[in-house]
Amino acid sequence: MKLKFKTQAYQSAAVQAVVDCFKGQPPAVATAITYRIDPGQAKKGTEDLFSDSGFKNADLALTDLALLDNIQHVQRGQNLPLSGALDDFFTINGNRERVPSSKQYKEGAKAISKVHLDVEMETGTGKTYCYIKTIFELNRRYGWSKFIIVVPSIAIREGVAKSLEITAEHFLETYKKKARFFIYNSKQLHHLESFSSDAGINVMVINVQAFAARGADKRRIYDVLDDFQSRRPIDVISANRPILILDEPQKMEGAQTLKSLEEFKAMMVLRYSATHKTTHNKIHRLDALDAYNQKLVKKIAVRGIAVKGLAGTAGYLYLQSIEISSKKPPEARVEFEQKLAGGNIKRVVRKLSKGDNLFSDGFSNGLDQYRDGFVVSDINANTDTLSFTNGVQLTVGDATGDVTEAALRRIQIREAIKAHFDKEQALFRDGVKALTLFFIDEVDKYRDYSQPDEKGEYARIFEEEYNLYLNEMLDLDETAYVEYLKGITAEQTHSGYFSIDKKTKRAVDPDIEKRGENAGLSNDVEAYDLILRKKEQLLKFEEPVRFIFSHSALREGWDNPNVFVICALKHSDNTISRRQEVGRGLRLSVNQNGDRMDHPAIVHDVNVLTVVASESYRDFVAALQRDISNSLSARPKVADKAYFAGKVVTTADGPNTVTDDQATDIEFYLIQNGYIDRKRNVTEKYHQDKKNGTLATLPDELAPLGEQVFKLVDGVFSEAQLIQPEDGRKAKKLEPNANFDKQEFKALWSRINRKAAYSVSFEEAELVQKAVAVLNDKDAGLRVTRLQYTIQCGEQADAVTYDGIKAGEAFKLKATETEVNRLSVHSAVKYDLIGKLAEGTQLTRRAIAEILKGMNVAVFAQFKSNPESFIAEAIRLINEQKATVIIEHLAYDPVEDKFDLDIFTAGLTKQDFSKAGDKLQRHIYDYVLTDSKVERDFVQELDAEKDVVVYAKLPRGFLIPTPVGDYNPDWAISFKEGAVKHVYFVAETKGSMSSMELRVLEKTKIKCARKFFDDINKKFAPEQVRYDVVDSFGKLMELVK
Repeated sequence: MKLKFKTQAYQSAAVQAVVDCFKGQPPAVATAITYRIDPGQAKKGTEDLFSDSGFKNADLALTDLALLDNIQHVQRGQNLPLSGALDDFFTINGNRERVPSSKQYKEGAKAISKVHLDVEMETGTGKTYCYIKTIFELNRRYGWSKFIIVVPSIAIREGVAKSLEITAEHFLETYKKKARFFIYNSKQLHHLESFSSDAGINVMVINVQAFAARGADKRRIYDVLDDFQSRRPIDVISANRPILILDEPQKMEGAQTLKSLEEFKAMMVLRYSATHKTTHNKIHRLDALDAYNQKLVKKIAVRGIAVKGLAGTAGYLYLQSIEISSKKPPEARVEFEQKLAGGNIKRVVRKLSKGDNLFSDGFSNGLDQYRDGFVVSDINANTDTLSFTNGVQLTVGDATGDVTEAALRRIQIREAIKAHFDKEQALFRDGVKALTLFFIDEVDKYRDYSQPDEKGEYARIFEEEYNLYLNEMLDLDETAYVEYLKGITAEQTHSGYFSIDKKTKRAVDPDIEKRGENAGLSNDVEAYDLILRKKEQLLKFEEPVRFIFSHSALREGWDNPNVFVICALKHSDNTISRRQEVGRGLRLSVNQNGDRMDHPAIVHDVNVLTVVASESYRDFVAALQRDISNSLSARPKVADKAYFAGKVVTTADGPNTVTDDQATDIEFYLIQNGYIDRKRNVTEKYHQDKKNGTLATLPDELAPLGEQVFKLVDGVFSEAQLIQPEDGRKAKKLEPNANFDKQEFKALWSRINRKAAYSVSFEEAELVQKAVAVLNDKDAGLRVTRLQYTIQCGEQADAVTYDGIKAGEAFKLKATETEVNRLSVHSAVKYDLIGKLAEGTQLTRRAIAEILKGMNVAVFAQFKSNPESFIAEAIRLINEQKATVIIEHLAYDPVEDKFDLDIFTAGLTKQDFSKAGDKLQRHIYDYVLTDSKVERDFVQELDAEKDVVVYAKLPRGFLIPTPVGDYNPDWAISFKEGAVKHVYFVAETKGSMSSMELRVLEKTKIKCARKFFDDINKKFAPEQVRYDVVDSFGKLMELVK
């Protein structure tokens, strides 16, 4: 099985940001890149073995001013802070204030290269993929071919090499070439010869210790070596003017490292990290909030364990879960102590019901500690609490009494196994294999060589707890999943990944770095190699290993996408943040074909990472949110006029700059509706209204900016935005109730369960005609932003003081004028206009040529004044017409396949129903989770309506294919026959019906859904299914009555 890769818009945006910084750089010509390699002093008779002609990176042809202008243009497009100069470096202090970097740091950085660019990308979003793609794109656009990837640790080095290997075929398809790569090794210097003499893309991967550490072997890179023709390796490397890519640069900011990097004579430095310590010209940001909100990483759930001390009792109790069923009252799964026949005491797990007495036979068998009032008085499934008649109350996850270290670890292992089975059962039918990762601090806790079977304490506990839970699973109905479980023994399903002692060949605790940025991590190459070698193997169902034990010092080697449960069986310490702990499992999972499970409709149903913590849910979440909050320190903090003014937004008319008047109007709108407070911080009310789809309507003067206003507000940091991990224990699986078996529901389902394929057939001439008409349109046609330049006049202040000079106030600005360039832009860059438009619209070159021929002379003449703007606008307008034509000619043809009724039950994930509201009468489940206030109100009224027989929230897997992505409607409703015009109804609930506020993509999908139901009705439904979009229950009743 091979992992598959695909081009994704968010990754392409990160690549484009880097490429655009060098706009105007001419493609490399032979004279600019060829040079003579220093041959050194070769041994007699071997001179011919060494090439004398090398290929280096062509120097930057852009001036510092042009480069800064490009960088600022990229920053404006993403509303990032503008760099005042190429060396405008800064850090953020504890008060979230910007502090300029020290003069010493700036000089050190500038000695490495004059160009430093930062790309911020959250862990798990494909940072390595992005910089490998950037290598190919920089080569394609500008001819640069020599790259060095510098990493802070052995683990990351091995991971990067693995990524270069497994993405090679993917990039070969796109770029029609492969990158030659190698890991720098001071004993294998022949690679440097090829690195210099090869004209293709060459990538060297090097860890910082290989050139910035002490020790004879580490210093070989700077030594004149006899076995390297009396040359210094660093001189051969630096002659290529390489582009340095720093992975996790915040770990490489020490003075010694910065000094060593100077030796590479880099043309530029690209820095990639989720947590930059120093900011150097940030040109792209995809932080923790962006990644989560765009559903690019897993959702996080936490199973905490709270150890409570209850006065007056030493009786051990642990409330594991509360289980619900539509057939019987809730039951509590509790661990307590039981007296055995021989007098010994053992801890057992049993299900308790209301009225059960822990003191009685069959439970503790008369243990005194449970004598006084340990009779179950209440089990509340909504609040997840268990109450006894003596007043003792436990919440799920609470442990009380004698909770030792060993007892806590057993609870953690049991919880991890339970979480694993819960996920695995739901994921199995999707072909996704779930993995659980345990991190431990001592190998002998898992592998004890003094025991005959070599099993340590944790291995024994794991097998005991696994077998107990497995037996419960095997009692379920015979399914393919149960058959799968029967084929795997407890011994087969867990395995250890550790460092191996070279002499004894036994697993041992690895050598761990004591100081520096890599403190707490191991440099064991063989251990990482084993982890990476097994990466794809572990994803297959044929591989029985599903539970993995590894040393915490090897954690950086683990980035397997199918890790769904992480459990740290170790003492909590400050060396690993909660964010680092969850970071190992954030990547989106893959199925048996290697396809990423990233469909927007189901991505956060399938991809949920559960962390089994050794502390309470509340403590873990507070620490995790603190970590995330600190990482977002570079985000703006206030939504005031100054923040909005000058921001660039993309509307239907193309890029627009927010004017001062518009910025004032936005601030007033936010104050008026309680969306910002007196300090201009974004309020909880704003985020709640946005989630509910009930944001106040924008005033007319802001209507042209539309949704872009809210995108700007979302860019401001607020505590209310922080990711709120779910409480992993509150999730429960609902079973359908009696409504599910009603004939009316079956009749409704039989009318909507058809699968269909769409086809689009139209004449190219029609699209050409429509595109030409819109491009030439006087009002909505192609308009290019003319290039502007600003002239600022100033003079020296009347009195100049030392403090004034230091504060930059020695000159006073007197006048500012903005001029528009009305002449043609004569540029060294040649544009393939037809090729660019064909690439951006996916139309043939012939069709593009016809469109250009049809354009008015005056419209086409705008190309000269700003080619980039002309191309971007033309692509946008042509694509809009293309979408219109596609929908007009869209047709659905039913296929044999249908959606099974078990889509409502099989593979259903557990959900937290504590906020689901009251028990429902007419829905096919007793409770339903809603996404917004609009949906909550809709359900409340729908459930009370006497003319409704049965209704269902359609599951995420119910998808209608459309040319712009699959679409998942919200509701299927069956009304009483004779009471309404439309007995069968499929509804989409939206907070706003105004077309301005419905996104273009959503509007397109809704149009396609109308077409789908029209076509299906014509062919199959004698009593037609009505489909429509409603913003309230009242609107629905208007349509059906």
